[in-house]
Amino acid sequence: MRFIPFLFPVTVAFMAVPAQAELPEGARAMIDAAIATGDERKVATVLDLARRTWPAEKREIKAISTEWKSTVAARKAEQAQAEEQAIREAGLFERWSGEAELGAFQSSGNTDSIGVLAALKLDRKGIDWTHAIHLRADYRRQNGSTSREQFLASYEPRWQFDDNVFAYGLAQYQRDRIQGFSARYSVSGGFGYRVVNNDRLELSVKAGPAYRVTDFTDGTSASRLAGLVGLDFDWQMLDRLKLTQDVEALAETGGEATVIFDSANTTVNLVTGLDFRISDRLRSRLSYKIEYDSNPPDGTVGTDTQTRATLIYGF
Repeated sequence: MRFIPFLFPVTVAFMAVPAQAELPEGARAMIDAAIATGDERKVATVLDLARRTWPAEKREIKAISTEWKSTVAARKAEQAQAEEQAIREAGLFERWSGEAELGAFQSSGNTDSIGVLAALKLDRKGIDWTHAIHLRADYRRQNGSTSREQFLASYEPRWQFDDNVFAYGLAQYQRDRIQGFSARYSVSGGFGYRVVNNDRLELSVKAGPAYRVTDFTDGTSASRLAGLVGLDFDWQMLDRLKLTQDVEALAETGGEATVIFDSANTTVNLVTGLDFRISDRLRSRLSYKIEYDSNPPDGTVGTDTQTRATLIYGF
């Protein structure tokens, strides 16, 4: 028996797939305007608002975000490479920055007086090395005689051979005839560690042996091996307000603390200050300083204090 197939009409239906929606023209213009500023925070804010406002277009927004991040990363890498090249090619007297400080002080201890002070801080930051030079002078004359005459100069190179560990050297000269010495020379070297380093708080410690020579105003001199312990502390309390802590005043306008000690005489110089930023380059500072000598020369006291009000200009 022969079977004859029957052909039945078959209808194939294709379901229409809606095309992926695109960002509205105004939204894309808003994102492009933010990207044109180059401000990463502004772009992140606009992209976040776009995701919340147009959740259906999250794929397109994500693609824009990915492209933006790649562009930023490439730009930063190019800038870092150019900066490193500029540092390597810089001359000895190039790429220095600094601060100049000028103000008045009121002191008590060996002298009760009011006078003026000036200080200069120079820094040069390289790839692995940093160099710091500090100069300071406090001076006052009263009734034809000098009641305060203090000078300080120091040079400190640092080698950052690890993210947090560094080696340092220090050469320092001091002169303070009121405290009983016409010259004091100190050299030190050792290692340090950065405990905290972020936008708001910086804290590092250092320690090492030291050698100190003191020429006293009576014509005698003394030279001894000593030790140095340092603390570098800065706390950006508010956008315009900064707390600094100094001892031994190696970095008068920074936050540094240093103690030099030996078996015969330990000196501690403590400076606590508040910096208020007036503009990008100008700051005002109110500070209180204590200078302590455990074995001062005859006729002098071991502790001097000083209250300072200064203006600091950065360059």
